[in-house]
Amino acid sequence: MSQQEKLQRAVEATIAAGYQLSSEAFEFLHQASVLNDPTALINKALQTLEEFAEKPLFIDRSLLETLLKQPETKEQEERQSEKQESPPQEPLTEGSSTFHPYAKDVEAVIKIIEDPTTKLSANGTVEEYLKYFQDRFKRIERLLRQRFDVKSATSILEALKSPAKTKLKIIGMVTEKRESKQNIILTVEDLEGFATVLVSRKSSEELHKKAQQLLPDQVICLVVVKTSSKFFLAEDIIFPEVDQKPRHRASEPVYAVLTSDIHVGSAKFNREAFKRFILWLNGKYGNDKMREIASHVKYVLIAGDIIDGIGIYPNQMKELVIRDVYKQYKFASKLIERIPDYIEVLISPGNHDTPRKALPQPAISGEFLEILQTSKRIHSLGSPCVVSLHNVEILMYHGRSLDDIIATVPGLSHEHPEKAMKLLLQSRHLAPVYGGKTLLSPEPKDFLVIERVPDIFHAGHVHVVGHCNHRGVLIVNSGCWQEQTEYMQKLGLNPTPGKVPVVNLQTLATTFLSFV
Repeated sequence: MSQQEKLQRAVEATIAAGYQLSSEAFEFLHQASVLNDPTALINKALQTLEEFAEKPLFIDRSLLETLLKQPETKEQEERQSEKQESPPQEPLTEGSSTFHPYAKDVEAVIKIIEDPTTKLSANGTVEEYLKYFQDRFKRIERLLRQRFDVKSATSILEALKSPAKTKLKIIGMVTEKRESKQNIILTVEDLEGFATVLVSRKSSEELHKKAQQLLPDQVICLVVVKTSSKFFLAEDIIFPEVDQKPRHRASEPVYAVLTSDIHVGSAKFNREAFKRFILWLNGKYGNDKMREIASHVKYVLIAGDIIDGIGIYPNQMKELVIRDVYKQYKFASKLIERIPDYIEVLISPGNHDTPRKALPQPAISGEFLEILQTSKRIHSLGSPCVVSLHNVEILMYHGRSLDDIIATVPGLSHEHPEKAMKLLLQSRHLAPVYGGKTLLSPEPKDFLVIERVPDIFHAGHVHVVGHCNHRGVLIVNSGCWQEQTEYMQKLGLNPTPGKVPVVNLQTLATTFLSFV
């Protein structure tokens, strides 16, 4: 490693710890790096600062000069290196009133309804992909036929035999969508045949809007009229959609924190905000209202990207302060350990985590969460997964496919991820688009079909907080704990770190707390 790289690494470690170098300190560090390891010197400085009652904003030159003169054994260096990779252990500051956690006296009620972890077996052959899409079609066709207005749908082959001007309903998977002179031309397939469907420019505005929202490989029902040739004219598009009915509720006021995208290991991980979050869960941060909310928290759900990983995006290495995934998980585990022991923690992976990137993802294995492995309150699950907490069913999914949805459908953006999540819910599939950024594994069963309608749909990935209610389903994107990276800046993505959704499982009322 070059002298410049070592110096850069030392500066990144300083920033990650929440400090800055004064100009004189930086000049001294630059000079000292010729004969000394600048990162080791900064680690010594950070350890010394941990003992200060009042933490300064800047590391000054005099501190570095003093530390450089001190002899140090190899054993001391190893202890200091371990200190830098561990969460700070400063005492928690008490709030203004005594904290009595209501949730501590409430027994957890957790049921794992769906977890793909032990059911994955695909090898990626062509035959497996064929069976995978057939399974997707059958599952969503079955959901469509449960609707009263779709029960009479016929097969495509039968529809093609119909005389001109016959009004029909067909169910098909969208294999192609193209626009020509304000017309939208669809190719749809079922298990036996395919058809061409025209959405005319003379069609209603509502129909055009539905057609523009259509995604490749999405399964829908089309209300059509047979023409004199071998194609159909669309009159309506029916999505699988979720039914409108009362959802499950908890019998007592217990709360669930929905969060994701911690990105431990990144220089952009907002450690100070996360420390305040942990303090809050322990009842030692925030005003009386925040502390009252904290007292009811029984569950913390983390929907992926626990760590920043290695080699995930261009030039990532220069923004890492921990460059080993095991050490990233070790740091993350120590942070999670500080969550009160009466709170149940449910973890699922994201695309930055160590399980395979293809969906569905298995749970993060115990070798990475070794510190947490013996804890009965830590639950490592796959993505997606469905869990019931105090009778409230939650679909937890990292959200990798949101990039493809936002890029495909006009009017969607990363600023409002809840709108893209709503479209997934209407499609009854978590990743309809094949061949985009989202890798799909051809499992015998398509675990990405939303067969059970959840009470809460929780995702992350896009690093922006958003929520809405669709037909009784609470949709929440939980934001992140990572400041804007250089890669995000190039993509024009403005994250909202440190903003945490907290859901009252008795009412599904959602409160957003800020720790920045």
